Amino acid sequence: MIRKPSGTATGTAAQGWPGVTDPVQARTDYQLKCQGCHRPDGSGDDHSNPPMRGIVARFLGVPGGREFIGRVPGVATVDLDDARLANLVNWTLRRFDPEHLPRDFRPYTAEEIGALRAHPLRLERAATRARLVQAFDDRG
Repeated sequence: MIRKPSGTATGTAAQGWPGVTDPVQARTDYQLKCQGCHRPDGSGDDHSNPPMRGIVARFLGVPGGREFIGRVPGVATVDLDDARLANLVNWTLRRFDPEHLPRDFRPYTAEEIGALRAHPLRLERAATRARLVQAFDDRG
């Protein structure tokens, strides 16, 4: 069972969230590196900055989705080290889409993030995202 944030209204407490080694740092990194485009609540704008709230963990349920998360430009090119980025990605998944996390979710590791971000998506990002969204929409 995935536990939702407790302790504060902003979801900064993350006890019991494997892969989230420092929830305060993850929240701060989100505020500094992500929320300018994806908004504080993860809603994005449905155009150039897709929403994460209620959708981001769905990528984990389709082939290629896990890799996509680590290769999107905002993840792959952010100026954070691999360990801090893994912390942020794991926090983001649990913060914005806990209901879609697979029961067997394996948190991203620094090593995995490092390997994925070495091959960032560029011009193919939008087409790849559309294909993956169609795959999880087809699954229901």
